[in-house]
Amino acid sequence: MLGKLARQQDPNVLVGFDHADDAGVYQIAPDQALVQTVDFFTPIVDDPYTFGQIAATNSLSDVYAMGGRPLTALALVCFPDKADLEILERILAGGLSKMIEAGCTVIGGHSIRDEETKFGYSVTGLIHPNKVLANAGAKPGDALILTKAIGTGVISTAIKKGKAEPAWIDAAVRSMTTLNKRAAEVITDSRFPVNAMTDITGFGLIGHAREMALASDVSLTISANAVRFLEGALECVRAGYIPGGLKNNRDFAECIVAYAEGIPDDVKALLFDPQTAGGLLISTPEGERLMKTLNDAGVEASKIGEVLPLAKPRIRILK
Repeated sequence: MLGKLARQQDPNVLVGFDHADDAGVYQIAPDQALVQTVDFFTPIVDDPYTFGQIAATNSLSDVYAMGGRPLTALALVCFPDKADLEILERILAGGLSKMIEAGCTVIGGHSIRDEETKFGYSVTGLIHPNKVLANAGAKPGDALILTKAIGTGVISTAIKKGKAEPAWIDAAVRSMTTLNKRAAEVITDSRFPVNAMTDITGFGLIGHAREMALASDVSLTISANAVRFLEGALECVRAGYIPGGLKNNRDFAECIVAYAEGIPDDVKALLFDPQTAGGLLISTPEGERLMKTLNDAGVEASKIGEVLPLAKPRIRILK
């Protein structure tokens, strides 16, 4: 809908909404710019504290995806009028724990009465104007690196249906409460060039890869065998625990995807799975060295594909 609105002409806007990027970037000084993002959603786990942690991790992710450093946050709360306020306190406490871990100060927020609980943050960060990592800029010859396994969408659906195994829940929660802070620090502090970056969230791996391909005027190959899946993710697909977002992502983006023969249907589905607090997708000419540096820093990064010159199909999924 934003694309239908009139464009505001402001030379200080370094990144707006033209390429569906992760956050907006607004220059405020020759060597300083603000990174701004907002995200909130309904509970996807039963424990209020964990839900708060996941919401905070997810909200912070877009700042990290731009190469920025989170600075301040405002809480966004929708909460039922007659619900137990101790639940809200636990949600806020969980979110605060992750904000403290990120070094991001919660300075206020806004709440409204609502029949359904919703929680998240508006986050503001800082970045040097010359060091913004947008989803545009990927170049032929780059390697594609992904820093987290995928599958939180289908596992969250299984949780809501009461069908998720404890090990699946643990794996998904561990992923959704792991900040992209360490990965972003390695990427921004290292000497390795990064041409484009985005985080994998609601549009799934293919949806966000599509945004990178379109914004950069390139094509991508992704090796299905190289993409890591969370424990239980394949089982959830096979059992039919498919979130609506996965179906929507597939309906929207699969038209630019071609598959090599022999790729299982459950793997194809997971490539469109909407993620919460997913990993970073990085386009870099130094794939092997950057991946090793990330791994040495405790980030489970893996090379999942390559960037090719512009061609059809835009995204080719290999075995």
